[in-house]
Amino acid sequence: MDQDWEDRVTAAWATFDDYSETEEDAAAFRAVIDALVAELPEGSPLGPFERACAFDSTGRPAEAVALYREALDGGLEKASPYKARRAKIQLASSLRNVGLPEEGVALLTPELDAPSDELDDAVRACLALCLSSLGRDREGLSLVLGALAGHLPRYQRSMAAYARALVEPSGR
Repeated sequence: MDQDWEDRVTAAWATFDDYSETEEDAAAFRAVIDALVAELPEGSPLGPFERACAFDSTGRPAEAVALYREALDGGLEKASPYKARRAKIQLASSLRNVGLPEEGVALLTPELDAPSDELDDAVRACLALCLSSLGRDREGLSLVLGALAGHLPRYQRSMAAYARALVEPSGR
């Protein structure tokens, strides 16, 4: 879609915190997103992506799962690689929330080797939650410590080493 549409979507999301957590306000926010999605050409993967985000953000992860999958299967990667990566992160989170953390792990593990961007830490954080839901807390903690290490003013080297030690056989 064009930049005007993207700007209006961004503006709509900027108002999200103005809505309360009631189902009435959640439905009202989803209606705002639905109106923007209605402007898209038929079959655009941006539509199900934005709708999935709206369901997810209003506490409806089960509805979001199918929409994220539709967006990814419909070519979101080609339309917007950045939004496709966001969709994978958010889909994994929703899968964990509906009791399918193993699918979240399978979805995000390849993202650890994807080209680096500002979403790297979100990938690691969400993957850590999925791993924890599977009882793999040491692996999850290793990911989180590894992500945190780069943001610390000091101790980066030692935190990175501790993160590695959590998953290395000698670190147990």
